[in-house]
Amino acid sequence: MTNNKPNFVLVHGAWHGGWIWKEVADLLKYQGYNVTCPTQTGLGERKHLLSSEITLDTYIDDIINHILLEDLENIILVGHSFAGSIISGVADRLKERINKLVYFDAMILSSGQSPFDIAPKEIVKERTALAEKSEGKLSIPPPSPEAFGVFDIRKSLILASKLTPHPVSTFKSKLNLENEIGNGLSVSYIFCTDPVYQSLESSRVSVRKMNWPIFELKAGHNAMFTHPKETLNLLMKICN
Repeated sequence: MTNNKPNFVLVHGAWHGGWIWKEVADLLKYQGYNVTCPTQTGLGERKHLLSSEITLDTYIDDIINHILLEDLENIILVGHSFAGSIISGVADRLKERINKLVYFDAMILSSGQSPFDIAPKEIVKERTALAEKSEGKLSIPPPSPEAFGVFDIRKSLILASKLTPHPVSTFKSKLNLENEIGNGLSVSYIFCTDPVYQSLESSRVSVRKMNWPIFELKAGHNAMFTHPKETLNLLMKICN
């Protein structure tokens, strides 16, 4: 019997890896879905590939190649935080394979913008200074777990042990789109409200201007890690 359920591709944000989705992925698999959680170049278990050559296009290619080589279609493509820009780029080039886009407390870039272009100036200044102090001036060290809304001691220790430095070059590189954001696909935005991740306020303003459906999740920025069941329930509500 053929499984006609969509394929979930869950894309992590800055400093993270595919591992951040593990509990949500397990819950989705239990529901009968196929789920993959690729890790992007220079992060997570691919941290040994950190370089100054990594751009947003590198990350977009990471996900496109993952989709093509895994032969995935009918995809629900979920991008967390920094990966909002990545799933926009994937949708721009691989629309025919995607069913829905879910921007999970995610960054929204217009074509020609870089992540640093839309970030608050004090954050750009702080992260640039941190990168200057890193080995080879290549990367930004991860923020504290609390910055991601993770306050449980056990979970914060796990998170701190797994976060990896993020290539600063990706924050400076620009997103290049041929089509409008979302490329005409079904789009939804998940807004994590407790606490609010303040540096994404400009992205939420963009989402409201575009009149995308917004779903609120009473959890912090890393809700998939702190509130996996609630995350699952919201994904089911959006995607069914």
